[in-house]
Amino acid sequence: MTVLKRVESDRTPEAALYRAVIGAGDGWIRDIEAGQVLRIVDMEGNQAADTLFYDADAPEDHYCAVTTVTRQGNAYLTTGSVLRGESGSGLVEIIADTCGRHDTLGGSCSAQSNTVRYAHDKLSMHNCRDTFMLQLAGRGDSYSKRDLAPNVNFFMNVPLTPDGGLTFADGISSPGAYVELRALRRTTVLISNCPQLNNPCNAYNPTPIEVIIWEG
Repeated sequence: MTVLKRVESDRTPEAALYRAVIGAGDGWIRDIEAGQVLRIVDMEGNQAADTLFYDADAPEDHYCAVTTVTRQGNAYLTTGSVLRGESGSGLVEIIADTCGRHDTLGGSCSAQSNTVRYAHDKLSMHNCRDTFMLQLAGRGDSYSKRDLAPNVNFFMNVPLTPDGGLTFADGISSPGAYVELRALRRTTVLISNCPQLNNPCNAYNPTPIEVIIWEG
């Protein structure tokens, strides 16, 4: 059993250079300069924030869950985790975390996965993969479906079973919990504030999250 590692930050929202609320089920994309700090806030608790990271100057070097997990020797992400790209280089580092751990194995929901996991009539439901693509479309020809890699699910609880399987369990986050990340290079951050209504990742009730950015 993984021990939760909760570490608070001394940064105050009043000193931030940017703040925005991402509505339930909505998406967000922004470039973060090297040294800047991004905080993602679970405003009401148990809301999954599906997130991808890209080297802003070389978008093909996107977040790699396999490299990240292998290098740190831990299946979960928390304070001290360096989130790495396909090249092995660090993109961002988690420097504070009041939730305790985050999933990077469960992937994002899609129209197809909704039908496989739940029922065929879920095909038309709003999903994270479509939100990711909608946000990337606004970046012109720099990105395509090939750039959608296995992502981070901040605030989502996906315990590993003894035989190596995954279970989607009730969340361990709480209202106001946050994760804070420092950009190690100029990094594009892509978020889908998960609209999932079929599993307990967000207590069957998608809610807003907040993003806050500080200078380094």
